[in-house]
Amino acid sequence: MHRKFFISLISAFASLALSAGESIDSLAVPIAVDSIGAISPDSLASLPFYRKGLIGKVYDYFDTTNDVHEEKDFDISFIGGPYYSSDTKFGLALVAAAQYRHDKEDKTVPMSDVSLTARATTSAFFELGLDGNHIFPHDRQRLSYSVSISYVKTRFWGIGYDMDVNPDNESKYKYVCSRANAAYMWRLGKRFYIGPEATFDYINGRQFEKPWLWEGQSDRTFNVGIGFTAQFDTRDNLTAPTEGINLRLDQRFNPRFLANKYAFSLSELTFSTYRGLWKGSVMAFQYHTRLTYGNTPWGLLSTLGGSHNMRGYFEGRYRDKMEMDATLELRQHVWRRNGVVAWIGAGTVFPKFSALRWRIVLPNWGVGYRWEFKKNMNVRLDVGFGRHEWGLNFSINEAF
Repeated sequence: MHRKFFISLISAFASLALSAGESIDSLAVPIAVDSIGAISPDSLASLPFYRKGLIGKVYDYFDTTNDVHEEKDFDISFIGGPYYSSDTKFGLALVAAAQYRHDKEDKTVPMSDVSLTARATTSAFFELGLDGNHIFPHDRQRLSYSVSISYVKTRFWGIGYDMDVNPDNESKYKYVCSRANAAYMWRLGKRFYIGPEATFDYINGRQFEKPWLWEGQSDRTFNVGIGFTAQFDTRDNLTAPTEGINLRLDQRFNPRFLANKYAFSLSELTFSTYRGLWKGSVMAFQYHTRLTYGNTPWGLLSTLGGSHNMRGYFEGRYRDKMEMDATLELRQHVWRRNGVVAWIGAGTVFPKFSALRWRIVLPNWGVGYRWEFKKNMNVRLDVGFGRHEWGLNFSINEAF
């Protein structure tokens, strides 16, 4: 499609030149044609009006963003533009993504990554987020972190599957949210990592349309958590793995002595596998569960939906003290930097294990498009479907 786009531009420029009385000989350059009759990129680059124009510069920039620049200490690229999400509607997004190595000579260590995302939409959604993984020399330590601040106008159905599945419970509200999470791990053994973890969450809800759905909980919560992270990781890279296993356990505690009004604890387990089936393919599987115990505030309950699990469900519609989901996804490279995915999955929310029933298990399936923005860092567009619901999501990096 991008070749057709630039061929159309060439025709338009040529027409303008002719209409102005310029000789077409001034534009004459050797043009090579490939086997399908399209102008080759090398010949296109030789055209004088291609290199000098803004569109040409933008094309050149994005044509090389996925090149590996080992000579750079910090290889950063930018992408931005309009997008649409079923949860947040039309908006503008700007993403800055970077890769780097603490020790450029050690190619056996996965590259560190960091991404900064800014989003604003017509539904009064604003978000600024920073996510990354820093790999220390010889992969002896790892630091994973996530920081975000957002203002959201969204919807709430209540707490628990039976409340959430009822469309009559849908209500509007707004909230401001600030979150931070960091885990510092040491390597014990060849692929095993363990270390402390700290979290911070501030959620301030307002303008509740149906306040009784919050069951008397405070509209504003402040929580500080401490705990540990243990991980067994054999993935070939952290952002778009093609092989390996990732097994991670996060155990956190939010006790009262840390000034938490709502005291609770959380256990989160993630198990992912990646394996190639044929040329250009990756079969990815993930099982994920998030279990909370104690007096969990509404803003930190386990939820389904969004851009990472059970894609297609409205993020936060289904929420309870516990959540469980599984996804099987086929990823296929198609041509150059383009790829597609298809997945199936299932998940649910519940207050305790004894409440699990087949009737509350929600199905999930969908398809997506991938474009390699940087090496092993994809921009993705996913269309997901569920029970009486579907959604469209735009994001960076794979869902898992």
